[in-house]
Amino acid sequence: MEITIHIPDDLARSLGQAGGDLSRRTLEALAFDGYRRGSLSQLQVEQLLDLSRIETEDLLARHVALYDYDPAELDREARAFEKLSDQKR
Repeated sequence: MEITIHIPDDLARSLGQAGGDLSRRTLEALAFDGYRRGSLSQLQVEQLLDLSRIETEDLLARHVALYDYDPAELDREARAFEKLSDQKR
């Protein structure tokens, strides 16, 4: 599928000032959003961006919170592990 996005010239210039290929940056942004929302897997991001597995992992690590935990959730898990550890003693 081919998708065309129309951006006013002045906004495209502003976005282009950050450097890099604006089309590629747009595709990456779409991939990151899909990954964050759970609609794309890491493999699908790899395929969409035509990258190796290692390149995909590196890119996602730089741009997406791969381990987005709520601090309260981490505390609950830590307490659960402590209980398991105490039961084994």
